[in-house]
Amino acid sequence: MPEPLRYNRKFDELTEKEKVLLEINKKSIADFVEQSSSVSDVNYATRNAHAKTYAVAKGRFQISDPVPEFLQPFFDKKEYDIRVRLSNAHPKITKKGKDIPAYGFAVKIMNDHGSTIANYPLVNFPLFPINSVSTFLKLFTYINRSFIKKLNLFAAAAQFLKVMPCLFTIPFLKNAVQLMMKKNHFMLSFSYHSVGTYRLGDHMAKIKLVPKSVEKHFGKSMKQRLSVEAYLTDHNFTADVYIQLCYDLKNQPVNRLNVEWKNSPFIKIGVVSIDQGSLLDPRDCSNELLSFNPFESKNVFQPVGRIQRLREEAYQVSVQTRRKINKLLHGYKFLFM
Repeated sequence: MPEPLRYNRKFDELTEKEKVLLEINKKSIADFVEQSSSVSDVNYATRNAHAKTYAVAKGRFQISDPVPEFLQPFFDKKEYDIRVRLSNAHPKITKKGKDIPAYGFAVKIMNDHGSTIANYPLVNFPLFPINSVSTFLKLFTYINRSFIKKLNLFAAAAQFLKVMPCLFTIPFLKNAVQLMMKKNHFMLSFSYHSVGTYRLGDHMAKIKLVPKSVEKHFGKSMKQRLSVEAYLTDHNFTADVYIQLCYDLKNQPVNRLNVEWKNSPFIKIGVVSIDQGSLLDPRDCSNELLSFNPFESKNVFQPVGRIQRLREEAYQVSVQTRRKINKLLHGYKFLFM
């Protein structure tokens, strides 16, 4: 294989117009979080995405033995403590009916003192449909506002018409069909993906987490939250962790998130493990306030790309607003459904 491409700040640069749109989007995020308890009818401020928590658990990230040589500078131990948050992507916590099969598997890797080494919010769909920063910002500003006040239906149609062409690409349709065929599967049986790119020092990589031996029909008659709790109470969970390295932008584009990388082999770098009985109380204030902001990671593990860069300030606004409201509830049990 050729030498991997080196990270360059140019991959992250935004235009002045995009920066203006980002400021508008940040205001919509703050407004949404401030009113999120009413939106979801709960007694705390929620995230503006992945609002519903299914479970929080403690676990381990074990580095492959032998560790690939290029990873040796980044991992000085064989095993790290982690925290995992399992969630649903919807910005509103729904209490009735079935959840959409859009799941999150967020991983926080920590050092011996409990400080964050890296955060990786992974999802069960490998692609992101929108490559245009402006389109993304306008759409998600509209979505945030739509939950807190009534908006013009014609304006809604206009926003979604701009996105429609992004949804009709062959890779996106292929993965959408595959997801719908698995829509009733147990969430811990899905593979999880970073979607965007992350630094590994000077290299750039995508991440994939693949569960081992999880029954896809486990808890079929139960709500997802209850099935996750039941599984992690009585079963050990393990998943292999793989990366793909970026060697050339034609086959592994950093800023085209609606295509899968090709001609870059998956390299196993470790295993995520959650022992049975390792669940933490998701209703506890300290657990719900956990942040999985990937920009809180060490510099060598930071996100890369223009869409990713938007998430930095969006995460900060969301977390700061949530904590401002929820810190008054420290020691309380949050109302979960």
